[in-house]
Amino acid sequence: MSLTLPTTANPTVLITSPGSRIAETVHALTDQGAVVTVAAADITDAATRAALDDLSGRRLVSVDAHPAPGDFDLVLRDPGTRSTAELMPPQTAGTGRVTLVGGGPGSVDLLTVGGLHAVREADVLVCDRLAPLSVLAEARSDVEVIHVGKIPRGAFTPQESINALLVEHALAGKYVVRLKGGDSYVFGRGGEEWNACVANGIPVDVVPGVSSAVAVPALAGIPLTHRGLTQGFVVVSGHVGPKDERNDADWAALAQCGLTIVILMGVAALAEISQTLIEHGMDPSTPAACIADGAMPSQRSARGTLADIASVADAEDLTPPAITVIGRVVTALEG
Repeated sequence: MSLTLPTTANPTVLITSPGSRIAETVHALTDQGAVVTVAAADITDAATRAALDDLSGRRLVSVDAHPAPGDFDLVLRDPGTRSTAELMPPQTAGTGRVTLVGGGPGSVDLLTVGGLHAVREADVLVCDRLAPLSVLAEARSDVEVIHVGKIPRGAFTPQESINALLVEHALAGKYVVRLKGGDSYVFGRGGEEWNACVANGIPVDVVPGVSSAVAVPALAGIPLTHRGLTQGFVVVSGHVGPKDERNDADWAALAQCGLTIVILMGVAALAEISQTLIEHGMDPSTPAACIADGAMPSQRSARGTLADIASVADAEDLTPPAITVIGRVVTALEG
């Protein structure tokens, strides 16, 4: 998919007739600086509606039931929707293979060259919602694209179903590329997918990705290490809070470690995380920052202290995907 925009800065674009690949279209436009609105009066497809709700919630698009086309620099019908016949490549003999591609934090500029090559060669692309979806414009015209997004506390594709998709298509002789956000092995369940494929005799390659744990703080002006402040950092999941039995991080040790703490998937549990660290002796005045939609046009952030970062993030309406950084490095580049 190739989209040519008007030469004006931040052109306004109206997309009509959104289809199941609307996310790909939106990412291709916003990567070029467009301000996108989607006409959404008559959407009946549940997957398309869910994708639009997600894009709107992340502030990547505006949704309007009855927009006025004359108000926009460009009006286009969603070109990312393809018919079923177009999506089905021919069957091939023998067992195929799978490549796990870490796509980086969201911007196509942060996808590696190796990842781009894999996307261009794929028969089947199995994509996360946080992957750099605009790169699908580089895929073959006959590629089959399968979206398996997981919306926090919302619609999601079970991991077991994703594993089964990879195995099914590879056993049919296809070259399957699993395109993820960040790095496949940093809270990406890449290891589970590797094991599922290998258990079925399918060869697997890995293209490492730029982890959002490192990239997003950098884009927000926060170095994770800084001479004189800290000699290291630790990355932990905040998907469930410290009091949840599924969270086996040693929060007492984290509170005393003296390292920068990077928390992924921790927005919903941020108040509990902060309070737990304080209870274990961490200084409530420790600088903290929360960055939402890192590396995307909608990136936004809030800064405060360990004591108030949860309320500050809530006041700024920071929602997933977001990363929290706790430590003196948060203010290292100020002034």
